[in-house]
Amino acid sequence: AKFAEIFKFEVPSLMVGTLDSLITLSDELGKTDNVIDSIVRKVEKTGQELSSYTGKKAELTVDGVPAKRYIQQFIWDYAKYPNRRPLKELVSLISGGVSAIDEELKQLGTSFADKMAALADAKRKKGGNLMVAELNDVLTADVMRQIEIHDTEYLKTLFVAVPKGAEDDFTNKVDKIGGSLVGYGGPDWKSNPRDLGTAVKYGNLVDRHEKRGSPVVPGSIKLVKEDSDSTLFAVTILKSQYEPGYYEGDDFIPGSKVDFEEEFVKACREKRFIVRQFTYDPTQASKAAMNLEQLQVEVDGMRTGLSRWCKTHYGEAFVAWMHIKVIRVFVESVLRYGLPVDFTAVLYKALAGKESELTDTLDKALGTEVIKDVDDDGDEYHEFVLLKFDP
Repeated sequence: AKFAEIFKFEVPSLMVGTLDSLITLSDELGKTDNVIDSIVRKVEKTGQELSSYTGKKAELTVDGVPAKRYIQQFIWDYAKYPNRRPLKELVSLISGGVSAIDEELKQLGTSFADKMAALADAKRKKGGNLMVAELNDVLTADVMRQIEIHDTEYLKTLFVAVPKGAEDDFTNKVDKIGGSLVGYGGPDWKSNPRDLGTAVKYGNLVDRHEKRGSPVVPGSIKLVKEDSDSTLFAVTILKSQYEPGYYEGDDFIPGSKVDFEEEFVKACREKRFIVRQFTYDPTQASKAAMNLEQLQVEVDGMRTGLSRWCKTHYGEAFVAWMHIKVIRVFVESVLRYGLPVDFTAVLYKALAGKESELTDTLDKALGTEVIKDVDDDGDEYHEFVLLKFDP
């Protein structure tokens, strides 16, 4: 009494089978016990994490009572786990049910995490700076009326977010960004007007890439909006360029169009300038607000549902875990004491810090005082069956 509380612990009459099957099952039971233990802890942890959002401690129970009280008054569930079924089948039945709980938790947890990530992303865009904010939320119709937007086959206006302090660097060097992307070589009729209309080199006979430059249209940069962290500029670029076709004998090989936008975006990113993918839609701001509100409702609903699921399935997993413990007691006792089945099982609830004293006392009372061996797996050996666990 000074080391632990003692409780009656009834083990049902289970089917023994063969000695070989019990030895094999003994090894499997240890692994099954650990697996179910981890699943019970996982459900418990998830329930506690969900309860932290509401500030209320998770009340996870087993058959309507706290887990420790359930253990103290444990009764085998004969309806759910028939005791006259072969032990291997019984263990498979129990572990299969808990595995299903684990798989369902993974699916529910993934769905909830995805929805939480979507909500966090929506909030980040709603309240973030111009580098990340949803531009339709921050660019009003008055602002957009001041911007000439091009989106044709060859020209496109891009919106570039620039960190505070880097504005001068951007405005002074914007026409140098992607300076080797575009080929500007070709017939120069402006400097040689007398050749205008005459037969000159053209198509693949001209080295289009003899002279290279940036796709930025000179003079197209315009400040759009700024906040405390960044500044948004609009700049128009040459969107694409046609590479001329050519003849191979009598066959004409068509030319191809080269797109500059992707490479320009990459060149901006290397200088910490962020090109925002943006299509102006005056109705988008209200849609984004509604989407954010809907995401919040969905997250709250999923959190409530998952919390309720944890409360239900924690009890189911714990009941299964306890039945595996009982089967372990039965199997280890038969292997230790032999047949016919004749042993007494007792449940001790060790007082805080008294676990070693309790074990020593049991060794003296039920075994020999001098033996306290450790086997090859690092497990203590006693002259009685001892299973320790912390619910």
